[in-house]
Amino acid sequence: MAEGWAQALKGGQVEVCSAGIETHGLNPNAVKVMAEVGVDISTQKSQLVTELLKVDFDFVVTVCGHAHETCPYFPTGAKVVHVGFDDPPKMAAELKDKQAQLDCYRRVRDEIRAFVETLPEALG
Repeated sequence: MAEGWAQALKGGQVEVCSAGIETHGLNPNAVKVMAEVGVDISTQKSQLVTELLKVDFDFVVTVCGHAHETCPYFPTGAKVVHVGFDDPPKMAAELKDKQAQLDCYRRVRDEIRAFVETLPEALG
């Protein structure tokens, strides 16, 4: 969702790559709630952060606690910034109602949007 928002809101100001420490594919609930607000993330791909270690990033932003704790060292000297958000799949797993599950994704979607709207100034 963060990549989708960054491309949609700040595509002319920041160059965005998204990766994780594991690949899981796109979460259908994330795709659904982003589509609700007009952001199509269905063509994004899940890639490993190790595929990007040679990219000369200015900043690496981690958005979940697990990634922050295990984020690899970037040899280019990128500044690593952690902005933590709740994990929608974990929150939704505790709920039986489909709408309540989607509400978890919607809340985090909106929180991520609020953060992305502050870029790139918030990274400086």
